[in-house]
Amino acid sequence: MKNWKKTLLNENSSISSAIKCLNNSGLQIILAINKKNKLIGTITDGDIRRKILSGYSLRSSIKKIIKKNCLTATLSTSDNIMNKLMQINKVYQLPIINKNKKIIGLKIWHNNISSSKYENEIIIMAGGKGKRMLPFTKKCPKPLLLLGNKPILEHILIKAKSEGFKNFVISTNYLGHMIRNFFGNGDKWGISIKYLKENYFLGSAGPLALLKPKPKLPFIVCNGDVISDIRFKDLIDFHRKNNALVTVAVKPNELRNPYGVIEINGNKIINLKEKPIYKFYGNAGVYVFNPSALKYFKKKIENIDMVTLIKNLLKKSNKVLAFPAYESWFDIGMPKDFKKVKRKFNQKS
Repeated sequence: MKNWKKTLLNENSSISSAIKCLNNSGLQIILAINKKNKLIGTITDGDIRRKILSGYSLRSSIKKIIKKNCLTATLSTSDNIMNKLMQINKVYQLPIINKNKKIIGLKIWHNNISSSKYENEIIIMAGGKGKRMLPFTKKCPKPLLLLGNKPILEHILIKAKSEGFKNFVISTNYLGHMIRNFFGNGDKWGISIKYLKENYFLGSAGPLALLKPKPKLPFIVCNGDVISDIRFKDLIDFHRKNNALVTVAVKPNELRNPYGVIEINGNKIINLKEKPIYKFYGNAGVYVFNPSALKYFKKKIENIDMVTLIKNLLKKSNKVLAFPAYESWFDIGMPKDFKKVKRKFNQKS
């Protein structure tokens, strides 16, 4: 693996630095090293997500996340043995070290999950009017606005296909004929595309009631105006492992108050906090649903947004989980957002 050095990170680094390291390498593992470049242990993508959910700050050290007793190999370990070790231990990356415990390489199991094919459907909500995006959406639906030389929706489809997904359903309404004419049945991209035609606007969740036949596998729902590096396959796997009814991708955020905060009760000071940091999670607009969630829709098809739907599911004590998404993420909701993302894509092309 030629770019294995991108996975190296000093043991004193922060979780924020670890996330950058994961995104830069794309190998879903970090090799934590000390000042002498000796291997301390490993950190996986899942390790970081679990710690973020447990309350760790992006500024927290990675030291408590590092798995110190990690599986390793040496140059004398044959390729066949390394593959067997990874398969038995269910790991997809294997650090290769010398006798001084210094990293000299990284073995990737090429038959791992990255090459998997997924039959799960991806439902893309692309029927909105995009009123906030005027004048860009006056004669063009927002999912067809160009980023670089491709429409927003094409970027979403290509990324999902690269992860092994091939079955797509696109919900259309406003200028929907333009979307249907552009993408057709998906043959041009080597995928399958079906459409949900909204006779009237059904909100960000209502179109799910139009699904026929009902999905038999957990399915992903995403907004047609969200560009991100969130891996759909990781989201599906997380959902399955945790046996959730719904999984919501959430963006961890932190806001630092520039002032010292004083808490009072009446005129009595009860506490002081020096420039506290407030943590919150934003909705990333990407979800996984079990097919059984569709039974909660009313027989009469109605306009319902995703927030209302999920609140209704929570009222019935259903298992709704959060999947912390630290990958790059852009919500193209306003003209200024579109211009900002457009500049980034133009720089790439």
